[in-house]
Amino acid sequence: MNGYFSLIAAFALGVATVSGFAPFYLYPIPLVTLALLALLWRRSRTPGQAALTGFTFGMGLFGAGVTWLYVSLHDFGHMEPALAVLALIILCAYLALFPALTGWITAFRHFRASWAWPGMVAALWALAEWLRGTLFTGFPWLTVGYSQAPASPLAGFAPVIGVYGLSLLLMLSAAWLACWLENRQSHRFWLGLGSVWLIGFGLQQIHWTQPEGEPVTVSLLQGNIPQNMKWQPEHLAATMQIYAELVQESPSRLIVTPEISFPLFYEQAPQDYLALLAEHARSRQGDLLIGMAERSSSDNGYYNTMFSFGTSPEQSYRKYHLVPFGEYIPLKPVFGWIIDVLHIPLSDFSRGGLDQQPLDLAGQRVAVNICYEDVFGEEIIMQLPQASLLVNVSNDAWFGRSIGPRQHLQISQMRALETGRYMLRATNTGVTAIIDERGRVLEQLDMFTTAGLHSTAQGFGGATPYVRFGNSLVFALIGLLLLAGSLAAFSGRRKTL
Repeated sequence: MNGYFSLIAAFALGVATVSGFAPFYLYPIPLVTLALLALLWRRSRTPGQAALTGFTFGMGLFGAGVTWLYVSLHDFGHMEPALAVLALIILCAYLALFPALTGWITAFRHFRASWAWPGMVAALWALAEWLRGTLFTGFPWLTVGYSQAPASPLAGFAPVIGVYGLSLLLMLSAAWLACWLENRQSHRFWLGLGSVWLIGFGLQQIHWTQPEGEPVTVSLLQGNIPQNMKWQPEHLAATMQIYAELVQESPSRLIVTPEISFPLFYEQAPQDYLALLAEHARSRQGDLLIGMAERSSSDNGYYNTMFSFGTSPEQSYRKYHLVPFGEYIPLKPVFGWIIDVLHIPLSDFSRGGLDQQPLDLAGQRVAVNICYEDVFGEEIIMQLPQASLLVNVSNDAWFGRSIGPRQHLQISQMRALETGRYMLRATNTGVTAIIDERGRVLEQLDMFTTAGLHSTAQGFGGATPYVRFGNSLVFALIGLLLLAGSLAAFSGRRKTL
């Protein structure tokens, strides 16, 4: 195949893969695009050509899938347009290195000629995605497993092997399909593909966790404060008035405001104002979660924190997994200059503890995670199985009217599937939603509206296999596939596909 055509096709396939994610939810599309990518790898003349094909696919996928970062950098971070575009290109190029590495390794002749090649591709792809989600604090956005939540039959595997396991099975299915496209005389690949998807459908029928107690009434508040006005001192009174009215309108026992809903430090918040809101929560025999920044006298740091007020003793949760260049500047001697070109308030947060436990609120055990934290499933399960509810608070106003907030919603849907728990999302501008333990959005508010979502949520107990074992099961599967692939490739019993 012509080299230039292959690169154009790979880029287009990467762009098309984005349609598998929210807000489109066309989960069969990534199966097709990844199969065609695998076919391009099999037809590459050299490992270098396969690596370039994988890199180009990645540039299409991330270039189309994370364009909302331009909104964050330019519209709200006030970075110069050319610099914002350059930063986005550099990030996409870094992320594209991971599919490039997968293509490079799997294109070596002794691997490509092995009967175990599909398993090798799947294992290396999943391992590369895990590395992308781990190195330099990680950026696991657009991990292809997310595209299967919640409707795909493969989503049945989420409570067992998590999102990286879904990525592995999706790429395994795609590699089998690619091998069939290359050699249509062999139909054993369809047997494998059909079996995996049928098992996934069967797993969807299993209830890994059980309801605990009566449903609790909840109110998820969406203040809809414009990002370009949120940190202006003259707008503070209006913001606090909006949330005071939303809280007073709530009929629920558990009331949740978004991340840093009040743009001030906890120590600066008027005590009579907080007492008024707490009294309303107590009148409902419940509790209220409020997001504020927090100064610490013990370590002179400041934290992105959720505070509780109401019937239960006051508790708090400090954000652990911070956003690089958004909430802290890594390697300040090298990257400190970014503060001068990226005007983001409070860009030097400290980390909360990784061992924080669920908050006892409104008769539930609530595992709080703030914004970007719900992208890391292996960290969410650290508060399980003790927690009965998951709560994500966020300010996705940084993404504007892009596909970013919907992609974040789908990530929360995956966390609900993995843990067998309701996920309650309270966001500034959307998507504020209630997600059940099957990953289905039960109710949501329209984006960019000022409102409260008043409904009920069911607490759950028990533990899914993913909660018990985390990513260890998918690592075991990756190890077995890599071992089988290596033995098949280097033994004298190789078989041509």
